[in-house]
Amino acid sequence: MRSAYYEHKGDNSRVFRQSALYFLILNTGLRRGEACGIMNRDIDIKNRIPRVRRSVKYYRRRKDAEIVSGMELTAGIPKTKSSIRDVPLNYVALEMIKELRNERYFGVNSPLLCKSNGSFTNPDELGSRFKEFQIACGISEPKTLHALRHTFATNLINGVAQQDGHIERLTVKQVADILGHTTTEITERYYVKRDNSRLKGLTNQFEL
Repeated sequence: MRSAYYEHKGDNSRVFRQSALYFLILNTGLRRGEACGIMNRDIDIKNRIPRVRRSVKYYRRRKDAEIVSGMELTAGIPKTKSSIRDVPLNYVALEMIKELRNERYFGVNSPLLCKSNGSFTNPDELGSRFKEFQIACGISEPKTLHALRHTFATNLINGVAQQDGHIERLTVKQVADILGHTTTEITERYYVKRDNSRLKGLTNQFEL
């Protein structure tokens, strides 16, 4: 299957802009708001970690305690302390970071996933963009962007086959720490004791 990831326009720009993000989430388990909040300065290529320190949110504006008209995009600290963390990067994730930077880069103090003017991307926009990308890839039943996070965690817990044939697994606690879960109970409830048929084949569909 020819992936839409490789499709370019006549000016050599991508048909589906910043599609490397989907493979980055599939290989890191980042939440969409966290992915939008990562600054280029947060990424340590040498030690292969991005530092999750903020999350981008889009919500109704407030004046004091009252909700007023209009929406506002903000980049603030994550909801819980456990969400502030370092996430390990595999070779695919590293390549996707390079791809995103090649596509748009406004310096170390700009977001990794940025708009054409270098500002933060609205995480709410990513869902529709991801759906269009999946349809172009020939996926008849598009998944949500959050499904990539679930697939990432499920693979770590169930195990990933290595080149020498053995299965390498992580403990629930290790996966919970990578995901930024407050307790292992959340990880066990949604990533261990769950029916994974909904996600079957998702990793293969998104292989580069």
